[in-house]
Amino acid sequence: MAVSTIAAMIMVFAAACQESPPSPIQSESETVPQAMTAMANEGNPGIFDDRILFGQSAAFSGPAQALGQGMRLGIQAAFHEQNQTGGVHGRMLELTTLDDQYEPHLAYGNTLNLINRERVFALIGEVGTPTSRSASPLANAEDVPFIAPFTGAGFLREAELENVVNLRASYHQEAEEMVARLTEDLGITRVAVMYQNDSYGQSGLDGVVDALRQRGLEPIASWYYQRNSDAVKAAVFNIVEANPEAVIMIGAYAPVAKAITVAREDIDPIFMSVSFVGSNALAQELGPEGAGVYVTQVVPLPDDTSVPVVADYRAALKAFDANAVPGFVSLEGYLAGRLAIVGLEKCGRDLSRDCFLDALRNSGTIDLHGLTLQYGPGDNQGSDSVFVTVIGDDGNYHLVNNLGGAR
Repeated sequence: MAVSTIAAMIMVFAAACQESPPSPIQSESETVPQAMTAMANEGNPGIFDDRILFGQSAAFSGPAQALGQGMRLGIQAAFHEQNQTGGVHGRMLELTTLDDQYEPHLAYGNTLNLINRERVFALIGEVGTPTSRSASPLANAEDVPFIAPFTGAGFLREAELENVVNLRASYHQEAEEMVARLTEDLGITRVAVMYQNDSYGQSGLDGVVDALRQRGLEPIASWYYQRNSDAVKAAVFNIVEANPEAVIMIGAYAPVAKAITVAREDIDPIFMSVSFVGSNALAQELGPEGAGVYVTQVVPLPDDTSVPVVADYRAALKAFDANAVPGFVSLEGYLAGRLAIVGLEKCGRDLSRDCFLDALRNSGTIDLHGLTLQYGPGDNQGSDSVFVTVIGDDGNYHLVNNLGGAR
């Protein structure tokens, strides 16, 4: 390994440790069949005569576990669906996963293991901004494809990241849609922000600040809470003091649900959250109190079978796990899996990482059976779509075109 690569890894690890100090809890690996430990061709890690190995580091335990579990479920459903038809050019698709508990230092260690020990072909479905900030430089240093991370962070959309292929819209785009709907549909100007105190929260906060600034506004209050905790009372107190008309929340489902519940004891603003919150888990946490909470989405409604790929997803999910409940996160995971399959199919049997990345990033338009992705020079993000949804009295999410009509 080159000295420059080692130095880059040391710098990333140091940054990860600054953001989240190491704990004695270790990551856990999903059981891998013994046959998978056989080494692939040295020049093409993760590619075997009969299979292709992908890796995923995500939260499978802890307060954000529903996000990692959902992404894994969707990817597995897509891979299982493809494997039932003979795989891709005769190769079965396999996924090995490691638990990072949504902590950057664990994501760093997991990524090293997936690249150097498990020898995966590509990384897929990383969950979170701070974890991706630790993992993606390692993937970049080794030219390992980093496919469809579950984050809208801007740093992953930089043109020079030639190994990254994003699926979803950015947090800035989600923030713009929220602020546009609040100001244009309802005339709201008093907006507060609660955000997670890390790179994810900062990315979302920056998006809201930029969207408000374009309209001559600024947040009337902003406060944070610590990642992987539900200690939100200080943030809620400061936001309640400002008496906002709307509160935009950049967080995960458990702390966001608690903050909404506590805040409603004193104020009754509009609550909005970005897609990373984990929509289904948020609705479950809130129960009947969830009615009227808005969440921006970057994938279609999981029950909208008028979109062909959503119908495909529901069938694949049922075939893989008859007891699985459809949701936004597992739908995004399924789309991530389908996107990876497109790249594999385009390369044929003569598969390599370079061919795979070129097939995805330089093919222009990719049609995932009714969901169109567009890539091109300097543009590694496939979709710009943002949908506003609201939790109804029935506990389900419904599309909203105008907030005025939804009140």
